[in-house]
Amino acid sequence: MDVTFLAGMFQSLLKGLPLTLNLWLLSLAGGGCLALLLNLMRQSRVGNAVAGAYVFVFRGTPLLIQIFMIYYGLAGFGVIRHSILWPFLREPYWCGLLALVLNDAAYTSEILRGGLRAVPRGTVEAGRVSGMGRIAILRRITLPLAIRQALPAYSNEIISMLKATALVSTITLMDITGIARAAISETWRAVEILLCAAVIYLALSIIVTRLCGWLERRLSPWHFGRTTP
Repeated sequence: MDVTFLAGMFQSLLKGLPLTLNLWLLSLAGGGCLALLLNLMRQSRVGNAVAGAYVFVFRGTPLLIQIFMIYYGLAGFGVIRHSILWPFLREPYWCGLLALVLNDAAYTSEILRGGLRAVPRGTVEAGRVSGMGRIAILRRITLPLAIRQALPAYSNEIISMLKATALVSTITLMDITGIARAAISETWRAVEILLCAAVIYLALSIIVTRLCGWLERRLSPWHFGRTTP
């Protein structure tokens, strides 16, 4: 195996790291906000039906198809092409990011929903007795406890979204996987190039796993037999 080639390929693939991290972090942020909105919609019967249908569609179809539907499919509608959204939706970056956000929101909403159901009813009642309003209870009691409960499952979603960003390379974005695909078409050394890309994704996954484990210990010190200093 050519070590010089591998070292040069690592350097080339790392040029796509900023785009990968950008798509990953923004998709998590946008998906988290949308997931919270979906859970708030479930308070009403109509909103619950809409949120349920949304989750069913985006969890039940492959992310790759969702990317293609947004990037290639929306261009087929004249209303979209003549709207103020077209300058954004004709760009592969915004289409890829939109697909990642919508997909992440479906999974995150179910994770957050489970966390919200795990919040003890007594803590909410205690907040009401102390004079808190609904917004204050949501901000100071319900959400912190729900996030703490959902963190182990959400850490898996974080890693899944990191790997899912590789799919945007199919719509010409030059992230880590996009650069790897281009290099393979030029050199035909697929094994070495894909091995380099896999090592980068693996390193990022290890870092995320360690950070999530640290955060879980910080938020749940009693679970690990520790006390808050």
